[in-house]
Amino acid sequence: MILPAEFYHRPTLDVARELLGKVLVYQSPDGFASGMIVEAEAYIGEGDPACHAAAGRTVRNAPLYGPPSLAYVYLNYGLHDMVNAVTEAEGHPSAVLIRGLEPLEGLPLMRRRRAQAPWRKDKTAVPSHELCRGPGNLTRAMGITLADNLRPLTREPLTIRDEGLAPPLVVWDSRIGISVGTDRLWRASVAGHRAVSARRGGSSDPPVGRRRV
Repeated sequence: MILPAEFYHRPTLDVARELLGKVLVYQSPDGFASGMIVEAEAYIGEGDPACHAAAGRTVRNAPLYGPPSLAYVYLNYGLHDMVNAVTEAEGHPSAVLIRGLEPLEGLPLMRRRRAQAPWRKDKTAVPSHELCRGPGNLTRAMGITLADNLRPLTREPLTIRDEGLAPPLVVWDSRIGISVGTDRLWRASVAGHRAVSARRGGSSDPPVGRRRV
């Protein structure tokens, strides 16, 4: 079942937690690929210094302002596309960055895409758990690009689905790859999963600082 728009129209931390175990699916022109989400990171509002909306609304970050269930795809450091799910009420800029997947379908296609990445010097086969480990590797393997910015995640070709997989044990940890807002334990991951980017101890307790919509 494709997750409905109402799933995303909720507090971002709740969405981040419940995205774990859901399945990201992309039917691109060159093939089908999917993976179970094992790591997701929340960015919440203009008061979050690490959120793209911290400096106010711009042309680039406009998708963050809604409506919920849109894909917000941006280019990071001129190299890596990052895919986010927009959350909360329209006008409240928030999103969940999808950081890691356990590949399920389309692994040969994922490996081919990863091998063709211009920044990758080592052309040996990538282990399955590393194909979608980290947000830049994830989009490369899945075939998600800037052309997918503003796609609704509620209809093909880019969707997130509930496939009835067992709810995982969730660990909350500090966000990574940023220089501000690192004190907020807003990175949710599946405990012990090898496709998670990094571990810093973490906690199974839900983080504080929730926003209600």
